[in-house]
Amino acid sequence: MNTKEDYQQKIQAELELTQVKITELKARAKLASADERVSYKEHIHDMEQKLATTKTKLKVFSEAGDEAWEELKSGVDTAWKSFSASVQKASDKFKT
Repeated sequence: MNTKEDYQQKIQAELELTQVKITELKARAKLASADERVSYKEHIHDMEQKLATTKTKLKVFSEAGDEAWEELKSGVDTAWKSFSASVQKASDKFKT
């Protein structure tokens, strides 16, 4: 990614795709047994917390000046990787 805008658009698009997976997991949770619903809810809660963190970091990133964005990019990357790993873990566990 060469520019701040390119990077921001890339992360935003990836967030939108992973939010679809969260929605799918919520739908599956409604159909699951009581014990499975607990597990779904735990995973969904974890993902939603990490999603909120990523969105917050992305907002700070987007408001940063042109000089500071490279420095803030690592924080967004870290939050994105944590969120993405959480989504992947849940997807693997529940086979979405």
